[in-house]
Amino acid sequence: MSEKTEVTNLEHVIIRFSGDSGDGMQLTGTIFSNLSAILGNDISTFPDYPAEVRAPQGSLSGISGFQVHLGSKKIFTPGDKADVLVAMNPAALKVNVKNLKTNSVIIIDTDAFEKKDLEKAEFKTDAPFEELGLKTQQVIEAPISTMVRDGLASFGLDNKSALRCKNMFTLGLVCWLFDRPVDSAMIMLQNKFAKKPDIAKANIKALTDGYNYGHNIQASVSTYRIESSRIEPGIYKDVNGNNALSYGLIAAAEKAGLRLFLGSYPITPATEILQELSKHKNLGVITVQAEDEIAGVCTAIGASFAGCLGVTSTSGPGLALKSEAIGLAVIAELPLVVIDVQRGGPSTGMPTKSEQADLLQVLYGRNGECPAIVLAASTPTDCFDMAYWAGKLTIESMTPVILLSDAFLANGSSTWRIPDLNKCPDITPNYVGNYKGEAPWKPYRRDKETLTRYWAVPGTEGFTHRIGGLEKDYDTSSISTEPLNHEKMVKTRQEKIDKLTDVIPPLEVTGDKDADLLIVGWGGTYGHLYEAMETMHSEGKKVALIHFRFINPLPGNTEEILKRYKKVVVAELNNGQFTNYLRSKISDFHPYKFNCITGQPFVVSSLIEEFTKIINS
Repeated sequence: MSEKTEVTNLEHVIIRFSGDSGDGMQLTGTIFSNLSAILGNDISTFPDYPAEVRAPQGSLSGISGFQVHLGSKKIFTPGDKADVLVAMNPAALKVNVKNLKTNSVIIIDTDAFEKKDLEKAEFKTDAPFEELGLKTQQVIEAPISTMVRDGLASFGLDNKSALRCKNMFTLGLVCWLFDRPVDSAMIMLQNKFAKKPDIAKANIKALTDGYNYGHNIQASVSTYRIESSRIEPGIYKDVNGNNALSYGLIAAAEKAGLRLFLGSYPITPATEILQELSKHKNLGVITVQAEDEIAGVCTAIGASFAGCLGVTSTSGPGLALKSEAIGLAVIAELPLVVIDVQRGGPSTGMPTKSEQADLLQVLYGRNGECPAIVLAASTPTDCFDMAYWAGKLTIESMTPVILLSDAFLANGSSTWRIPDLNKCPDITPNYVGNYKGEAPWKPYRRDKETLTRYWAVPGTEGFTHRIGGLEKDYDTSSISTEPLNHEKMVKTRQEKIDKLTDVIPPLEVTGDKDADLLIVGWGGTYGHLYEAMETMHSEGKKVALIHFRFINPLPGNTEEILKRYKKVVVAELNNGQFTNYLRSKISDFHPYKFNCITGQPFVVSSLIEEFTKIINS
């Protein structure tokens, strides 16, 4: 009779799945995340994978990881260091040793720790744990490859196909470790391999074998339980940033009574937006995979001229190619949403890594005085809200909106409560039918309060018109090179955006109103900055946080808040772009800076250390 398993209750836990790119760690992590969300845990995930299509097996450069942070309370980040590491080979162990807590659990496939495997991972001895100085960790050593091969012997699979199921064996073992029933995981596998039932059965067999193996070794290792969180009733979905952006765009088009059109060209890490929207033709969504970035944005502009909500998606290199066409949408004053999922640069840079270094490009990277509305999503689920805001602002203002996301948000996921569309803000296109002016309508006649051009969709009887890239006369809408008219049109297009400070929500200060330090961030760093603030607050330090989602124009109370505090630090994943932008907008503003350009998200412990130094300085 086996001994009773020791069960440890935890409020939250961080798990990192790691192995070769072909080991299925992304799928394993995704299924475990979805399973945890179903069981009522809040989650935050971070897939971390190489840019190489397939690096040499067992090499350090080919390691793919998936980190998930789950808990019984609100989770804001994927976490810094892991409580549990699944290392499918020695390279995975070596690459992730810096990501381990002192008393963590390590699960390894002993079949992959032979001498040749250690040599591939550049170990100098045959004792990898001693070589890495891992003395306090609890190690679960299992001959995973052998057990998977033996367990699937009756399925008639070749050796390579059988070994592809070892990630599911590992998933079963981790499910046992965290007291997760595997029934829902079985359903997920059946759905994923619906067209390959034999493969589905093999993966399910490996999953249950891993779970049962955990029970067989229960006397040698403790298990963990994370209680479910108390959440608002509703329908929930585990969603990543790219999918949330897609849903937000669909919702905005639906609310405005328009068809959604996406003209795009595949580019990491934005491609999934095109893939997701292409699935929703039943909702009136039109998608075009164009021949290049320029064609993608131009088809979107054409769709907007024709009366659709035109959208194009890309990353930094593609945004550079789209810049001239974005200028066309600015001068033609047409609705256009441009999504920039930022990645490490310059040039090809690090296409699978995250960065916030496109900010100045989206603000100023076009010829002439060419203003655009700029927004930035803060979390994977906030991508829905900001995509909806992008749709609302571009339609109601008749000017391009550039929405910034990044690789961290795009690939990371969180638990999302599906909103009620009826409760979303109204979106009202400024159609030409609203025109009440005394003079006859012309293409550039404007609403007197908002300065928004009236939208005359081609085919509307009596409103045949032409717009384009040449400057137009303010009154007649005819082509004009008159100097004073050009100045007036330039200032009008800028003023139209400046007026939106009355529309966008004001900044909200989180934390102590009399803080010794105000933390300032923007975009996808929200969760890490918030967690750093909360930890410092629990230690008795007076800190506060403001986080920008609306970049151009800035919220109306920006200057008042920033000048309220003696010490302000701006933290961002670039070399200080937002800091410089704020200083250009606010006189006598001299904040501290904390910049990180590693291709990785912030490390919360590093933030706390740096912010504490500033308080004590």
